[in-house]
Amino acid sequence: MNDEQRSAAQLADAFGRAAKSVVRAFDERLGDRGVSTPRSKLLAEIERMQPVRSAEVARAVGVTQATASTLVEALVREGLVVRTPDENDRRAVRLTTTAEGQEQARHWRADYIAAAHEMFAGLTSEDKAALTRLLNKLGDALA
Repeated sequence: MNDEQRSAAQLADAFGRAAKSVVRAFDERLGDRGVSTPRSKLLAEIERMQPVRSAEVARAVGVTQATASTLVEALVREGLVVRTPDENDRRAVRLTTTAEGQEQARHWRADYIAAAHEMFAGLTSEDKAALTRLLNKLGDALA
């Protein structure tokens, strides 16, 4: 293994540890409200994109269509999201948030922002900007 390969492996290990820690921190914070990170992100994206098809919101959140369908079903059961017929395609439905869903999305978004603020408090503004740029670059390269 050469230095470049060793460096890449060390970066992958560090990234994996950090990613697990970030997910755990968000899940713990949002878990206090009885919600998972993917579920809260899905509701927030439905609110932002509404009216939206399930496949579109799944892509935006980065989950499979099957996962999105399961999460949407739970949100519908709880009265946070409603399905309405798509005016352009009778076979399709659009998702919109209810008043309760909008309120929950605001609470969950506030919790998410507070958790992110706490999580990255040890980084300078420059560090955060550099990390954001590099992670976006990595995400684009892997997409």
